[in-house]
Amino acid sequence: MENRAAIIINNKLDAILIAKLPDEDTVFLEIIHENLRFFAASMYFDIEDQIENNFTKMDGLMRFVKGGRILIAVDSNARSKTWHDVKTNSRGRKMEEYLASKQLHIINEESVRFTFRNSRGSSKIDVTVTNNNLIAAVNEWEITAVQSLSDHNYLKYKIGVGGAKNHNNDNKCQGIQYTIKENKSREFDGKLVQEMWKMATNKSI
Repeated sequence: MENRAAIIINNKLDAILIAKLPDEDTVFLEIIHENLRFFAASMYFDIEDQIENNFTKMDGLMRFVKGGRILIAVDSNARSKTWHDVKTNSRGRKMEEYLASKQLHIINEESVRFTFRNSRGSSKIDVTVTNNNLIAAVNEWEITAVQSLSDHNYLKYKIGVGGAKNHNNDNKCQGIQYTIKENKSREFDGKLVQEMWKMATNKSI
């Protein structure tokens, strides 16, 4: 079977291929640039395969890095509003649950562009994921307008710039990252006040 995952490295970076774990759908590297060291993986999730099988591969990557910094770029063939697609399918729900259970963060930002487009339609099935130890160093994620040679658009982001100025201190972002819209926050606050009032008025004296 032909390889369906790849990572291209320029000559300004030191990169070591981790040959122990990958298969034809996974490429796994250790990358070192100046004071920043992290692991990077490119993964392809076959739409004909049970998505849980790919979670097992991700578990192997996480065990290998042992809590170190990691970034995973995935052609997931899974759709979810969590990574700003227009709908969520069953594969997307399973992936949401997996990422949350592993405290992995989705870097994707909202965009009018799609990550994938062909004659049958458009979607946002390409997901960029990182862990607590690297999230502060990844910023300016975007879907570019640059023409690619495939039906996937180029994704662009910076690592170790701006938000990464404290990465040598091993600062961690604890917990799972959520995006909450202002109107939803107000709605939540209102419901919380209502529930607290009910509890207070129904309390036995």
